[in-house]
Amino acid sequence: MRNETTGATSTIKQVSVVSTGSVSIHPEHVGPTRKSMYWWLLTSRRWTAPLPINVYVIERGDGLVLFDTGQDRASVTDPGYFPGGLNGLVYDRLARFEIGPAETLTNGLAAIGYDIADVHTAVLSHLHQDHIGGLRELTHAEIVVSGEEWRSFRKPLPEPRGFLPSHIDLPGLRWRHVDPGPIDDPGLAPFTTGHDLFGDGGLVLLPTPGHTPGSLSLLVRSAGHPPLLMVGDVTYDDHRLREGLVPGVGERRQLDDTTKAINTLREQNPGLVILPAHDPGAAARLAAVSGAFTGKREARSYATG
Repeated sequence: MRNETTGATSTIKQVSVVSTGSVSIHPEHVGPTRKSMYWWLLTSRRWTAPLPINVYVIERGDGLVLFDTGQDRASVTDPGYFPGGLNGLVYDRLARFEIGPAETLTNGLAAIGYDIADVHTAVLSHLHQDHIGGLRELTHAEIVVSGEEWRSFRKPLPEPRGFLPSHIDLPGLRWRHVDPGPIDDPGLAPFTTGHDLFGDGGLVLLPTPGHTPGSLSLLVRSAGHPPLLMVGDVTYDDHRLREGLVPGVGERRQLDDTTKAINTLREQNPGLVILPAHDPGAAARLAAVSGAFTGKREARSYATG
């Protein structure tokens, strides 16, 4: 049934989160910082406490939709996973991962009662390594990415720009490139472009560039329940986003504009729950609205490993 106020239907049964391990990054990465990225990347000696690598799981009547796919465990077990040379040094300085044998995407879904085969769609916020790690496990699903992100990935020298082609453009994957178009939905203001993933108003992709040129966020709406906004790496901490502070990775002007747009959307939609990919508080915020979605898996929907 369609809700005329939000444009959403009631096809969403449950929203959950699993984490494919943890990552530590430099505080300047989280931001804010005035330092240039390459300066702090090569000189910072501080690391954050481990942060989750969240994958959001949306159960619909026809199966599962994922937002992001986490980090590949091969990144900590395969010495050849990352490029060598200067690029390899940059990746080594960028992040430290901890991923146990049970922390694959398939095992994470199984831990909350799902089968990887039930996933029919995976939306990628962007194409950095810690969001595409489960692609090898999803050759049966449709993979959705923004057209702008794909075009950026295809430009020369992808590895220095954060894209690892050998782990993205895999044989057997079914890609769907989405270019957000004009939308006429007052509930999405100030956003004027987007993409209704299934045409029912329940899952709407919004362009949120800055971290990468084609970064997407996913607005989840179910009639009568708090809306959820999954924002990838627009921020690493919703408290910082609320204060208008931006991370130290990305194009600052775009990040500023995107941050302002999300905070305006928050003002227009009281109760909006912001769910970044690496925010340690995201799972608890999702759990706090657990009553918003009902289903047989509700009691264990907020596992983080």
